[in-house]
Amino acid sequence: MSRYLTKSRFILGLDCPAKLFYTGKSQYPDKSEGDSFLEALAEGGFQVGALAKCYYPEGIEVDDRDYESSLRKTEELLRINDVVIFEGAFRYRNLFVRADIIEKNGNTINLLEVKSKSFDGSDYRDMLSKKGFLNSKWRDYVYDITFQKYVISKVYPDWNVHAHLMLANKNAFSAVEGLNQKFLLKSVDGERTIVQIVGDVSKDSLGNEILIRVCVDELIDKILTGTDTPNPPEQSFADFVHYLADKYESDEKIVVPIHKDCKICEFKATPEEEAEGKISGLKECWKNQLGWGNEMFNQPWILDIWDFRNKQKLMDSGIYLMRDINESHFGDIKPSTDGTLSRTERQWLQVRKTVDKDNTPFINIEGLRKELESFIYPLHFIDFETSMVAIPFFRGRRPYQQIAFQFSHHTVNADLNIEHKGQYICDKAGMFPNFEFVRHLKAELEHDSGTIFRYAPHENSVLNQIFAQLEEADISEVPDKHDLMEFISSITHNKSQTGTRDMVDLWVLVKNYYYHPRMGGSNSLKYVLPALLNSSEYLQEKYSKPIYGRNSSIKSLNYDDGWIWLKKNEHGHIINPYELLPPLFEGIEADQIEDFLMKSDIREGGAAMTAYAKMQFMQVSSVERNAITTALLKYCELDTLAMVMLWEYWYDKINN
Repeated sequence: MSRYLTKSRFILGLDCPAKLFYTGKSQYPDKSEGDSFLEALAEGGFQVGALAKCYYPEGIEVDDRDYESSLRKTEELLRINDVVIFEGAFRYRNLFVRADIIEKNGNTINLLEVKSKSFDGSDYRDMLSKKGFLNSKWRDYVYDITFQKYVISKVYPDWNVHAHLMLANKNAFSAVEGLNQKFLLKSVDGERTIVQIVGDVSKDSLGNEILIRVCVDELIDKILTGTDTPNPPEQSFADFVHYLADKYESDEKIVVPIHKDCKICEFKATPEEEAEGKISGLKECWKNQLGWGNEMFNQPWILDIWDFRNKQKLMDSGIYLMRDINESHFGDIKPSTDGTLSRTERQWLQVRKTVDKDNTPFINIEGLRKELESFIYPLHFIDFETSMVAIPFFRGRRPYQQIAFQFSHHTVNADLNIEHKGQYICDKAGMFPNFEFVRHLKAELEHDSGTIFRYAPHENSVLNQIFAQLEEADISEVPDKHDLMEFISSITHNKSQTGTRDMVDLWVLVKNYYYHPRMGGSNSLKYVLPALLNSSEYLQEKYSKPIYGRNSSIKSLNYDDGWIWLKKNEHGHIINPYELLPPLFEGIEADQIEDFLMKSDIREGGAAMTAYAKMQFMQVSSVERNAITTALLKYCELDTLAMVMLWEYWYDKINN
């Protein structure tokens, strides 16, 4: 059987040609296989494809999975003068594509590639950089359809082929309540996921179109001529495509220079997988090119340095390990003028502590003391969980508008008493929660002037987006809109104003005053927490006792009495508290979820976002819905407790 270069294989080869050798082989674990469902679920990718087809009710599906039969059926349909084809198959030499939607009118073909990505523009020029080149965030999408147009044009050279991306239009409002509920996900044989159409999906029942067609012919011409980038490629697009196809067909590995993006390679096997006889594609590349033995992979890489922008430059000069770099590689390392850690100071601190195997934390006591002395009791620690999907859940909402469905709230009083004070969750399908979310948050925070803490900019951004939604809302539907807007303004900031009670970002304080080697190159709270617990005798002593629960000394809204947060494994190492929580996704391995959540385009709360999407998009029993809700409440409560633990750690260091 021939090995065809498909559009997904082409994009994989575009990312890194070496990956074509590893893909599809069981001996090379592929992390992307495990997270494709989660990503599509989180963003609504499955449903967008189904919605697009509903806009063409006359369309005919080529549902044959076999290459030859799908080609024959497509060829037969294309003999019709006017026809719309879904999943039409085309083959040119060793290239093979299935097109999402084909509109044929005479000898003119409109090729439509459907993507769940949001688009805030009117034509292809909105995909260009200020200098007129293809914006990197659009590269894969445009190259994907360029590949398709190239193949189809080769198969039918006398036809006029026009290429369009069909995208979620951020400027379009859904006219239908619960539009998402018409497109539910269903697992088939536990192996693949399909969209189950529910109810009427005629054009009238779908309301106004929320997807937009963007013709990218001119942009494709730039790619074909090598003018889409400031650095024209050595090979033409056609030559590159056939080079990849020939190497893939012959199963010949393409040697690619080591690159900084190797860090996120999906063919990076875990130690457990290697123990089972699996092969790490990443290690194989590095061994072959650098002559490394296994022991070299236990050395700290420069790829792990936080926010380090010279990684590729050093790698090009043959430097790959932290032990081989010095201060000069960071430029002029100067302390910041306000006493906080500068970016380069923090980077060099990470390198030195890692190379020296120094596991002691760095903490700027005096800097933190000034910060903590400015805080007003009671202290409030809040965390939000939100969702942004392509198909709006609610009438009057746009694609990828922020949906705030959950928060958690811990307090610390002046007597240092800690309590899980409040929470909110909307786990119902088809209910717009944002305004009720703010009402509950306002009720939690309006009774005093205590300092409010968040971790990272997310909460501030969410509240500003809800503020804009309230501005658009009719006062007859939201009679307290002005009160809610005033409350949001008081605890947030934007370009034009700062609230009198603007939330304090603990993430900024971590970056400015604290570093622990166990955090590696991350300032995520999910990395900070285990670092704290492993270094703080105070926290170890306190949270190894059964003090947490509904009626315990530290009151909880979701955990039974006597809950112990600090536990150790068989090796005597402290277990990350997040690993003690119930799973949000049954049937999906924990490492697959972790790989998915570590993607750059998935925020820290991606697990909750995806779990919420599951309750909106899938047929979930009441038992499973309750289990997911319970798990979400526990996860979010731990997020705010982790913030409290961070504050406790600093307070203990400053006062003892």
